[in-house]
Amino acid sequence: MTMGHRDRDRDRDRDRVAEVIAEETRGAGPREVPQRLCDAVLKLLPVSGASMSLRGDGMPVPLSASGEQAAYVMELQVTLGDGPCLEAAETGSVVSATDLMSSRDASRWPVFAQQAAALGVRSVYALPLGDRTVCVGTLDLYRDVPGELAAGEVRTAWVVAETVTEALVALPRAEWNDPDGPDDPDGPDGPDGPDDPDDLDDVGRWLSPLAIDHDDVYRAVGMVMAQLGVAADEALSLLRGHAFAKSRTVLELAHEVVALRTRFDDPSL
Repeated sequence: MTMGHRDRDRDRDRDRVAEVIAEETRGAGPREVPQRLCDAVLKLLPVSGASMSLRGDGMPVPLSASGEQAAYVMELQVTLGDGPCLEAAETGSVVSATDLMSSRDASRWPVFAQQAAALGVRSVYALPLGDRTVCVGTLDLYRDVPGELAAGEVRTAWVVAETVTEALVALPRAEWNDPDGPDDPDGPDGPDGPDDPDDLDDVGRWLSPLAIDHDDVYRAVGMVMAQLGVAADEALSLLRGHAFAKSRTVLELAHEVVALRTRFDDPSL
């Protein structure tokens, strides 16, 4: 295939991806957009599930998922601190697992591969969101069959990741409500910035309910640090270890810690 043919194919992909995403997100509020983007992914690619997460301090922050299975597989990676999503976020490169039941993929992420396969996920593609210098998160694609995506499907997946990045980056700006225009000194574009609450409609609070829910993990880390006098990394490791031992997700355990139903300084823990 010549360079000209590849360029034309990519342009067609861009047009199709933009059209589907525009249709899927039409009329959606900012907090609904991440979920709608995952729904659009299922229409654009031959995958059974999709999820998105933002790169966080020490762990990814789940943003949205196409369904319960995808959401749980994403939470599984957060709990284990291991998996394709974390590797893609760390390296800024696409990470693929073409068969989680193969010795190759099982040896890379032993626990994740076993548990994800038990849920019916056989292959995973994790693509970085961002640009060549900064990875802000990942788009994770799940399939219920083993095997690689075809070359054209991989190309489409990259276009989808680029378009999703653009849509997410644009979200906070879309929250501005500046009826007086860009020259308003108290508006978001004025020298005084967003001081007036009338000029700001929850700026920075466009995150989906799933992402907001994960604030409890950070709160729980802080509480474990205070209870045991340990550093943040150790507190997070303890949360993950106890969650795994109890067959819970780290988010479920974090809710208990924040609600004071579980204390890490309790000798009976």
